[in-house]
Amino acid sequence: MATEVEVVVLQQASIGENQMAKANHTCCTQGPGYATPIDAMAGPKESLIYVTCVYTGTGKEIPDFLGTVDVDPASKTYSQVIHRLPMPNLGDELHHSGWNACSSCYGDSAASRRFLVLPALVSGRIYAVDTQKDPRAPTVHKVVEPADITGKTGLAYPHTAHCLASGDIMVSCLGDKEGKAEGNGFLLLDSDFNVKGRWEKPGHSPLFGYDYWYQPRHKTMISTSWGAPSAFTQGFNLQHVSDGLYGRHLHVYSWPDGELKQTIDLGPDGLLPLEIRFLHDPTKDTGFVGCALSSNMVRFFKNSDESWSHEVVISVKPVKVQNWILPEMPGLITDFLISLDDRFLYFVNWLHGDIRQYDIVDPTSPVLVGQVWVGGLFQKGSSVVAENEDGTTYQVDVPQVKGHRLIGGPQMIQLSLDGKRLYVTNSLFSKWDKQFYPEVVEKGSHMLQIDVNNEKGGLAINPNFYVDFGAEPGGPCLAHEMRYPGGDCTSDIWI
Repeated sequence: MATEVEVVVLQQASIGENQMAKANHTCCTQGPGYATPIDAMAGPKESLIYVTCVYTGTGKEIPDFLGTVDVDPASKTYSQVIHRLPMPNLGDELHHSGWNACSSCYGDSAASRRFLVLPALVSGRIYAVDTQKDPRAPTVHKVVEPADITGKTGLAYPHTAHCLASGDIMVSCLGDKEGKAEGNGFLLLDSDFNVKGRWEKPGHSPLFGYDYWYQPRHKTMISTSWGAPSAFTQGFNLQHVSDGLYGRHLHVYSWPDGELKQTIDLGPDGLLPLEIRFLHDPTKDTGFVGCALSSNMVRFFKNSDESWSHEVVISVKPVKVQNWILPEMPGLITDFLISLDDRFLYFVNWLHGDIRQYDIVDPTSPVLVGQVWVGGLFQKGSSVVAENEDGTTYQVDVPQVKGHRLIGGPQMIQLSLDGKRLYVTNSLFSKWDKQFYPEVVEKGSHMLQIDVNNEKGGLAINPNFYVDFGAEPGGPCLAHEMRYPGGDCTSDIWI
């Protein structure tokens, strides 16, 4: 008896219209966002922030939700979740988010920043959430089902969503539906959230998928490498790194054509390169990538022959520890961002527990100007202790905020447009949270706000801001990425 074999005919799509042509209309039309990054810094102060909230993987059979948090200090509900939009399905694992339109569409007066795009990393769905009707209480507009995505493209495990000047939305996908990294690539949705196909040319998929950023004036997009979904969805296993199931490469593409031009091997200094950012100034041909396991910040830059190179510009030394799974603990840089004026870079060490601020006026030589401890595995009261070179031990003093002990470590961050306030959550991914910070899964996440000195440098915890996701009506949940209704420094790209 013959066996039916599922055949997927992959669709490759092209970006709808010439992006630079649209950008040239900014003098006479105005779309969403801001004309320049400096203009964005003068935008209105944030009053709301959206955060993806996860029950998937916590043992609770409850849908994930999009939380709306009041961040207006003059409001009676300041530092509280004021609305919850539950997803219509179980088992999604909401993770990152993006917009249907941003400053890359500033030249298109017909475009509107209306829909928040929520890729569900585990289920493979993509939700379009309407934030325009009532910004305080968004609603689900459309659901792109995984069968539609995999059936037309073979892609699954959607992660980073960016809007394009054409009106299309591009989403990096980390593998195929079996969790193999070989199936990863880039999904294109049209402005109505219909699946158009893959963005990259056939045969030009990256080795691994994760984040990406494009810089149109240099006709370049660069993507990063987490690992095979079949590996990271089971929790972190160091053997999987040796087995080649995690990445250490950057993938340089022609933009907007989707041709893989160069693959950069970062080597042992660049294990698990996760978040990537070009400088916001669209004329610049340099940026940074945070390499989580190696705990290095790597700068990438264009050479005179149009090829790209890299160098390590910040290294976080591993800490010798006692009573942990390994004798040395990496910082684990899991998120970073760049202020809109390209002056400061901020990153987190999820395991160590600190947030750092660097002056990057000279991007080749970052200078540490601010640091604050907001958690970590070797804080006072933990069973884990850090060890000095002379053999003496120590633990870090982490303050309480509004009577709450700061469990977990800093994970996702978001900066206010003016660069004066940094928001922080502490969940990475449910399986990894359960492995490294089980107390966060048990008691729930939190959100903090850090006051930033964006003149001379300096970070300080705001003692009046603490969002307790352990007190949710459905029980403790995990909080991940944050977005403002008007855009921010990790969603908006200028062309």
